[in-house]
Amino acid sequence: MNRHQTALQLLHEGTVIPALPLALDAERRFDPARERTLLRYYFDAGAGGIAAAVHTTQFAIRDPKVGLFEPLLALVSEEAGRYEEQSGRALVRIAGACGETAQAVREAELAREYGFDAVLLSPGGLPGYTEDDFVERTRAVAEVLPVVGFYLQPSVGGRVFSYDYWQKICAIENVVAIKSAPFNRYQTLELVRAAALSPRSGEIALYTGNDDNIVVDLLTEYAFSDENGQIRRKGFAGGLLGHWAVWTRRAAELFEELKQYRGRAEIPSELLTRAAQVTDCNSAFFDTAHSFAGCIAGVHEVLRRQGLLEGIWCLDPEEGLSPGQAEEIDRVYRMYPDLNDDAFVRENLARWAE
Repeated sequence: MNRHQTALQLLHEGTVIPALPLALDAERRFDPARERTLLRYYFDAGAGGIAAAVHTTQFAIRDPKVGLFEPLLALVSEEAGRYEEQSGRALVRIAGACGETAQAVREAELAREYGFDAVLLSPGGLPGYTEDDFVERTRAVAEVLPVVGFYLQPSVGGRVFSYDYWQKICAIENVVAIKSAPFNRYQTLELVRAAALSPRSGEIALYTGNDDNIVVDLLTEYAFSDENGQIRRKGFAGGLLGHWAVWTRRAAELFEELKQYRGRAEIPSELLTRAAQVTDCNSAFFDTAHSFAGCIAGVHEVLRRQGLLEGIWCLDPEEGLSPGQAEEIDRVYRMYPDLNDDAFVRENLARWAE
């Protein structure tokens, strides 16, 4: 089995995949050294892969004036390859792709060139596309690389898709996973049902992107009766999350703990308590009080406090923490000290920065 096949097998089995932030300096220029430090942190923390050029990385990297899409893919591929060689452990490399069909295909081709394993195909920013247009776009990209479908919440540029749409997406042969991030129980349920009842169900791994419901998503086994009365079961194999871009060591440990309870009759109530705590932390990091306006800066702020980033700078000078957001991050640090991995970062930061 080659590296690519091993990575896709890991994706299918389920793992922790952080959404990669973009490291910038005080002049808002790309900081490759800090980006490498960040990647080494994720890999050593127990992440099974990385998702680059996604929302957390900032879509503006594609702007010709910024020109960071390809350099970022190159750096991530190089650092992942170095880690794989040293550790003997394969990593799942996922590249975000967005825009109209031609752009998404070009981005997938670049991702393939740099050794990525799959494409997370964003549905954002295409108001003129019908569901059938999105299906054809997915099919075109899937001819280049395996596709991770994406249910993105409308509040950050996504849209509500029908059950029929997800049936069609699941039927595309090279769709290997779907990230569910509508932040909505009803819409998540429809997606899971479509995947569970699909003839390709066994070939599609579901990943939670519902940062407001991470733990419960990973604990839940869904069961649906098909037309023949047979019960078809499906659950989330792993998570591909912006929330897992911070406190990643604890996220990886929690993921391993949750795997032990999949399909079991009894689940400790303490895990449900922790589920609410994780959601509360996400509220602070993602700035739900201001409709996610400070979500990227909030992730940066946690990484800055740990020394992994120098500052919270974003490509857009107008993008930063919302009023009161820093205090909310203070609060969750104080309330849930067991959820942070500050000690792990302190012990290893100098080595990662070498």
